[in-house]
Amino acid sequence: MAGFSSIIGHEQIKKHLQNAISKHNISHAYIFHGPDKSGKMALAKSFAMALQCERKRTDACMECHSCKQALSGNQPDIIYLHHEKPNTVSVEDIRLQINRDIGIKPYASPYKIYIIDEAEKMNQQAQNALLKTIEEPPQYAVLLLLTTNADAFLPTILSRCVRLNLKAVPDRKIRSHLMQQYEIPDDRADICTSFAQGNVGKAIQLANSENFNEIKNSALSILKEIKEIELDEIVDAVKQMYTYKLDINDYFDFMLVWYRDILLYKATSDANGLVFQDELQDIMRQASKSSYEGICGALEALEKAKRRLDANVNFEFTLELLLQALKENSNKPVATGVGHPQNGGNI
Repeated sequence: MAGFSSIIGHEQIKKHLQNAISKHNISHAYIFHGPDKSGKMALAKSFAMALQCERKRTDACMECHSCKQALSGNQPDIIYLHHEKPNTVSVEDIRLQINRDIGIKPYASPYKIYIIDEAEKMNQQAQNALLKTIEEPPQYAVLLLLTTNADAFLPTILSRCVRLNLKAVPDRKIRSHLMQQYEIPDDRADICTSFAQGNVGKAIQLANSENFNEIKNSALSILKEIKEIELDEIVDAVKQMYTYKLDINDYFDFMLVWYRDILLYKATSDANGLVFQDELQDIMRQASKSSYEGICGALEALEKAKRRLDANVNFEFTLELLLQALKENSNKPVATGVGHPQNGGNI
């Protein structure tokens, strides 16, 4: 991590934060809202480093004592909240690490900055405890709340924070970054970029995976044999993803890209826009025997499975419903004499 200049995309947010620094108009509380791995922590760290930088510019210099401390994780006035319970930020976490500490002036910096990752995990008591600090903070205090779900916050917290919503980074920027920074081949960069759906962190994680081909082949082998696959086989395959340090929703995203390729080819008969270019023969075969209704039904089933897991629905039950839906949609007959979706096809 090397300041705002190293962050791919999020130009509006970077500009907003750098303008705030240059105009000395810093809010006491910010919410960085976006998906996991989307860049929230990178933005928060860069903002904190720039605020504390001894050269007082709008981006961290990386050379002063404060920047070097921040880079090593030892800047005493940039404080990261830790919570022992994996699914909860408790009221004690807030009281001990923020409320009881915030009254002590900065050690050697103009600000005292608190970074709260996974802030959506604060229970209501914790949020109420934090609210008291947000309402009457010391002049030098800055609180940065990082979250995947800002709607989990109390309205009173939302109203007292500057909310910064991270948007998807354009594919061309992600693809270029992967190829230039990580020397990823163009075909692999295409897959990682499409898979990431605007999330730079997800693209980098997959691009750097030593198990890239295993992950890809695992997901596609299931889909190619979906009519014959059994529940225990898909459960085992998905569990294998954890050994590759890949989230299950990311695995489902691989499958989504596959079905989107089939849909694109079925609608256009053009292979140029496909992500899985090296799977063209299988994509053509699947497109010829799949209906628009079936492909779109499979896409919806995958999205629904992701929503269920996010809502903590039972893992195996979710996979069972997904497998059933994918099988059903693979068996939907192809209508004869039907045009593309835009011309009245079954989609």
